[in-house]
Amino acid sequence: MSSPALPRHLRRLRLTPLATALLLASPAYALDLPQQVITGNPLGNTQLASPTTVLEGDDLTLNQQGSLGETLNKQPGVSSSYFGPGASRPIIRGLDGDRIRILRNGVGALDASSLSYDHAVPLDPVNVERIEIVRGAAALLYGGNAIGGVVNTFDNRIPTTAIDGIHGAGELRYGGADTTRSSAGKLEAGDGTFALHLDANAREFNDLKIPGYARSRHAPESEDGDEKKGRLGNSNGRQDGGAVGGSYTWEDGYAGLSYSTYDANYGSPAEQDVRIRMKQDHYAFASEIRNLQGPFSSLKIDAGYTDYEHREIEGGEVGTTFKNKGYEARVEARHVPIGPVEGVIGAQVNRNEFSALGEEAFVPQTDTNSGALFVLEELQATERLKLSLGGRLERTVVDPDAKGNERFAAADRSRSFTAGSLSSGAVFTLTPIWSLAATLGYTERAPTFYELYANGAHVATGTYEVGNANLSKEKAVSSDLALRFDNGTHNGSIGVFYSHFSNYIGLLGTGRTLNDEGEPDADGIPEYTYSGVRARFTGFEAKDHWKLGESAYGKFALELSGDYTRATNLDTGEALPRIAPLRLSSGLLWEMDRWQARVDVEHASNQGRVPANESGTDGYTTLGASAGYHFDVGSSQWLAFVKGDNLTNQTVRYASSILRDIAPAPGRGIEVGLRTTF
Repeated sequence: MSSPALPRHLRRLRLTPLATALLLASPAYALDLPQQVITGNPLGNTQLASPTTVLEGDDLTLNQQGSLGETLNKQPGVSSSYFGPGASRPIIRGLDGDRIRILRNGVGALDASSLSYDHAVPLDPVNVERIEIVRGAAALLYGGNAIGGVVNTFDNRIPTTAIDGIHGAGELRYGGADTTRSSAGKLEAGDGTFALHLDANAREFNDLKIPGYARSRHAPESEDGDEKKGRLGNSNGRQDGGAVGGSYTWEDGYAGLSYSTYDANYGSPAEQDVRIRMKQDHYAFASEIRNLQGPFSSLKIDAGYTDYEHREIEGGEVGTTFKNKGYEARVEARHVPIGPVEGVIGAQVNRNEFSALGEEAFVPQTDTNSGALFVLEELQATERLKLSLGGRLERTVVDPDAKGNERFAAADRSRSFTAGSLSSGAVFTLTPIWSLAATLGYTERAPTFYELYANGAHVATGTYEVGNANLSKEKAVSSDLALRFDNGTHNGSIGVFYSHFSNYIGLLGTGRTLNDEGEPDADGIPEYTYSGVRARFTGFEAKDHWKLGESAYGKFALELSGDYTRATNLDTGEALPRIAPLRLSSGLLWEMDRWQARVDVEHASNQGRVPANESGTDGYTTLGASAGYHFDVGSSQWLAFVKGDNLTNQTVRYASSILRDIAPAPGRGIEVGLRTTF
């Protein structure tokens, strides 16, 4: 198959991976390049049995927000834990926290974002060239704590292919509902053997503009009784980061190192005098050797060390300091084909040293160690049927240290767990246009330290959280079934999923209110406990892209998507909390010469299916639009763009957010930007 033609004025350029990614991000040049998923796909298949989503180029540019959760929020099956513009984590099919693995170039990003909704993922999407979302059985290669899925971000900080010459990119943005001011730059250079990568970024944002008042009719009155209209108080902040990396490349592989840093300061909308100051340093090593002799044809190694700290500051004084240090290393070896069977075997080790210091610490110091072995095998059973089978065995030891704190004394004992996971998948080609994909998996997940040992008031979220040191492993059986089609001008898929948990560990409201000492108090904060219950998750996801045609007025295309998740606590018959409602989206795309534009409409139904101690959310319909123009200055390519979100200024409250009654989503926002590649 011949590669898609570049625009005439760009055919003379030789593009590096960085330049290619940024070119594709230009709304004026949305090229139809085939997307090959890397995550959970060590054998490089063009079709995976598990549902996958890839965001890069144009799609990533138009969806880019200040946090990872908001950037992915409109993807089928993905919602947001939204805690204001400073913090947001992706939720996949109603599963959040430790059930979603967030990776950086294939290695776990150690932080504290899964511990609490107010803890940001220390990553600015502006530095990301590609995001992959893998759901279902393929995600199990990354552990039981990937039962909800894997979100893998790629930034090329360790170049994996040769770079010849100097290339770079820069971007400026201004506007939006939080009046974002952001800048970012990247530079890559190489001599065909050695490659260097540099990047830096800065972002500052004001208190968020919202329609009306922040508090809903379900929320209690604020303590000071004086609530500003049109602004979400204490939602401003800043983020800064940068990285340097380098690699040595040769015909059959590469090896390299990188260092990155991230610094942030943002407010918690839950408490008007609470701010979070965060810093992370991350070191990474990556290498791959191909075309080996012997039983293995290739070997891939990824490793990372992270030093993370954030402080929760109340009234100008530090209340709690969270620290998380640790490493993760992973090795994959692809064996030579054994008859019709191809596969990889691998191992992974993790160590995580977590501490929370201060009078308001609600979790004890804890060390977590784990080691795992995994395997994935694939068989081309017939010309039209491909089968896959994978397994993972993981040993986890969780060791707390109360450090004399009476609050954690009762739980000051270590726990160990052996968790096993199995996954199977099949892709059957019905016709050259239609195919059927199915997966079936069994997963075990060890509870985390905070699910086991939490006990105290969490100031930033305004809740009292209680763990259970006697929790057993979380166990689930999950399956997917999807029908896919692609005739060149029209492609898409529709799929259903089912998961049954025998011990779903959820943060569930009890209906009680407690004071800071854990005693019942009518004027206190709501109590949430980590409890194991039987649960069921079912739903569907659909997406469609249809090229409507081309005329003298340009090219037109239509995009449609939708998703729905129904989650039930089988012990009580109630709904599980924080589940997004039915969502439907449509987008009309236009492209002509150097211009491109799109209009999007998103509808979310009301969410009235909530547990007794939770409030529902109203439905909403939002309108968005964007336009871009590409031009050249000398040998550099430039893009000027404008985009508008929630143009009709609707009040939007995400059912998946724990702050839905006091922190609505952004109101009307207009953002302009300029980016260049050279």
